Amino acid sequence: MTYYRAVGSISRKRHTAHRPDGSTLVYEEMIGEEGFSSTSSLLYHRNLPSAIARAATWQPGDMGLHENEPMNPRHFTLHRLFPAGGAGKDLVRDRRLILGNDDVRIAYVVAGERSPFYRNAVGDECVFIERGGARLESVFGTLEVTSGDYVVVPRGTTHRWVPDPGAGPLGAYCVEANSHIQAPSRYLSRQGQFLEQSPYCERDLRGPTEPLLAEDLGEDPGDETDVYIKHRVRGGIGGTIHTIPFHPFDAVGWDGCLYPYAFSVHDFEPLTGRVLQPPPVHQVFEGRNFVMCNFVPRMVDYHPDAVTAPYYHANVDSDEVMFYVAGNYEARSGSGVAPGSVTLHTGGHSHGPQPGAYAASIGAKAVDELAVMVDTFQPLLLGEGALASDDGVYLRSWLEG
Repeated sequence: MTYYRAVGSISRKRHTAHRPDGSTLVYEEMIGEEGFSSTSSLLYHRNLPSAIARAATWQPGDMGLHENEPMNPRHFTLHRLFPAGGAGKDLVRDRRLILGNDDVRIAYVVAGERSPFYRNAVGDECVFIERGGARLESVFGTLEVTSGDYVVVPRGTTHRWVPDPGAGPLGAYCVEANSHIQAPSRYLSRQGQFLEQSPYCERDLRGPTEPLLAEDLGEDPGDETDVYIKHRVRGGIGGTIHTIPFHPFDAVGWDGCLYPYAFSVHDFEPLTGRVLQPPPVHQVFEGRNFVMCNFVPRMVDYHPDAVTAPYYHANVDSDEVMFYVAGNYEARSGSGVAPGSVTLHTGGHSHGPQPGAYAASIGAKAVDELAVMVDTFQPLLLGEGALASDDGVYLRSWLEG
C-alpha cells in the first residue's frame, strides 16, 4: 500500500456536506479495494461521478493468446514492433500484447500522441517507462515521469498519458494485473510501513500533490468526454467507451491511501553479499500469482572466489520474463540479447549464462545492467506481439562452439 495523502479541498469529517466555495455542494466518491475492507481514497467531485450519456463497444487490441508449444525459451525483440518510432500511436490503444495468462498481461508500446481518457476496471497497471518522458494526468492529479520510472495506476482510475515531445518517443512496458499491485508484504510492517531492510521506502514514492481540473489544462469543464474502459467479460477482456456529460477531471480534492504513484528504478538500493544473492532480493512489487523484480547497476559479490554470474537455475514453479532495458549484459553475451529484448524462460527448463560467461565472471567487481523481471506462477501464453518479434533461434544460444 501507499501512504496517506490529502490533496486539495476536503471536508473536516468524512461523509458530511462539503461546500468548498461556501454554497455549492460537491459529491463524494469512494474508490476502495476488497469491498471497502482495504486501501481506499475519497474524492470530492463537482459532478455526479456515475453520470453516463452514451456507451459503445471498444476492442482493446488483439488480446488472443497462444500456447508456447513446443515449450521453448524465447527471445523477443520489442523495438521491431514499432519501426515508425511511435508516430501516430498512443499508450492506451496501441499496446501490443506480448505475454499473458489468467493473472497478468504484459504489453509494449511506443507512443508519440496523447492517449484518450482511460480506465482499467480489470486490475492495477504498472507501466515501466523504458525511454522518453510523459505526464500522467488523472482524476487524482498529475505525475511527471521519465525513463526508469515505474508508474502504478490503481484499478478504476480515470487517466490519460501525454508524451513529452522534447524527450523523444515514449517507450512503455505495461504490466496489467487482474489484481492489485503493491510492495512485497515482507518489506512492510503489520501497520504497512516500509521496514528498514526494504530496498526502497515511502520517501521514494511520488504521488500527486495538487488536484487537477479541466480548466487547469485549458479545457472546457462542460465538454462531453469519451472514457475508454477495459473490463472483464466472460472468457477474457472487453472494452467499452462511456461518454460522460462533462470533463472527468472535476475533483476539487481527495484523501486516502489509494492513488497513482511513481517510483524510479534508480532509487532501488540493491542488496548484495559475499556470494551471489537469490533473485528475491531484487523484488520490487507483487500481484496475485506474480512478482516483479529489477536488476540494477551494483557492486557484486566480494568473496574472493565468488562466481558473480547467475547460477544455472530451474524455477520449476514459475515462468520468468526478463525485459532488458539498458547496460551491458555480460552473462548473455552472444545470445542476441540487447536493450529492448525480452526473454521468456519457462518452468521446466534450466537457464543461465551463455557459454563462457560463468567462468569469466569470477573476480568481477560490479555489473552494469538494468532489467525488469516478471515471474508468474501460471504458464505464460504468447500474444501477437510475441509472435511478431520472436527471433526463432534463442533456444540454441547455449550451444558451445
